[in-house]
Amino acid sequence: MLRSIERKKDKKGKKSNKILILDQSRLPHEIKDIECARWQQVARCIERLKIRGAPAIGIAAAMGVALGAGSVRAGGYEGLAKSLEPVFRGLNATRPTAVNLKWALDRMRARLVLSRGLPVSEIKEALWREADLIHEEDIRINRTIGQWGAQFIKDGDVVLTHCNAGALATGGYGTATAAIFVAHEQGRKIHVMVDETRPVLQGARLTALEMKEAGIPMTLITDNSAGALLRRGEIDLAIVGTDRTARNGDVANKIGTYSVAVLCRENGVPFYVAAPLSSIDFNMASGDSIPIEERAAEEVTCIGGSRVAPKGVCALNMAFDVTPAKYVTAIITELGAFSPANLKKLADGKAKDAKELEKIRYLPGKK
Repeated sequence: MLRSIERKKDKKGKKSNKILILDQSRLPHEIKDIECARWQQVARCIERLKIRGAPAIGIAAAMGVALGAGSVRAGGYEGLAKSLEPVFRGLNATRPTAVNLKWALDRMRARLVLSRGLPVSEIKEALWREADLIHEEDIRINRTIGQWGAQFIKDGDVVLTHCNAGALATGGYGTATAAIFVAHEQGRKIHVMVDETRPVLQGARLTALEMKEAGIPMTLITDNSAGALLRRGEIDLAIVGTDRTARNGDVANKIGTYSVAVLCRENGVPFYVAAPLSSIDFNMASGDSIPIEERAAEEVTCIGGSRVAPKGVCALNMAFDVTPAKYVTAIITELGAFSPANLKKLADGKAKDAKELEKIRYLPGKK
């Protein structure tokens, strides 16, 4: 399974203070790592979509902080903390929509504060340990999401995806595709319809590659084919990821997700969102407040470096859209699947134990 990011190891197998980011802009034609020794390199990788996907961006940002700390020459905590402020600000500014970015940076800042009083060398090591922990936790969480999500996939189902929410978008294993991987591992015969996902073609370049490597039958389709297939009854369910989900269950994901959700509702097809709890912004009341990133027009007017639109043509390139909660069947997390209405109970702490969680979980066949 391809991995998006990892600590570089020395000849003895010991982790170094450098990281390797798989350059996803080169996939599927070339598998090449970018070695990062400075936090600015990590920031550029995030901005230029060398690494993408909300969980993977969060992991990269955490490791970027650790890299930033490594280059600081300070005699004590105060000097180190002051020098890290530009690092936190610079990384936070790279992608505005994905909530995991801020979540990971807040966690690294908390680790920094908790390390006050330690020698600078030990603080730096503590930051690396925290970044590694964020990475390791993400992989475990993804597997758990896959186990919860697989229960919604029956033998013979055709699953629609949009964008890429696989191992390449996370620390490993994926979120939306985790359910597909688990169902496949459990022996269910499934087929995946992969939206190409314009304009950067994450579905065609990345999801299709992951399905092929896993040996899962799939068909690549143009984004505007999904509606016709849904109308013909050729899709049984859709599973997508999310870059930020608001407290009320509104979901921000790759542009085109809203269209898929509306078409699923119109045709009576379940629409599921796979999201680690770190992708749910419990402090944001609704999707109306989610910042939507707009990217360069060249991503629309050009494909693979070749211009497909006339010179001088303007292009609007919204990277994400917001799907209102009413179109979401359930949100699959590491604690189980929940209807959008029940997310609030998680935020309010009303589901404090296993029995309470069981009461509000969304189960297969539930109306």
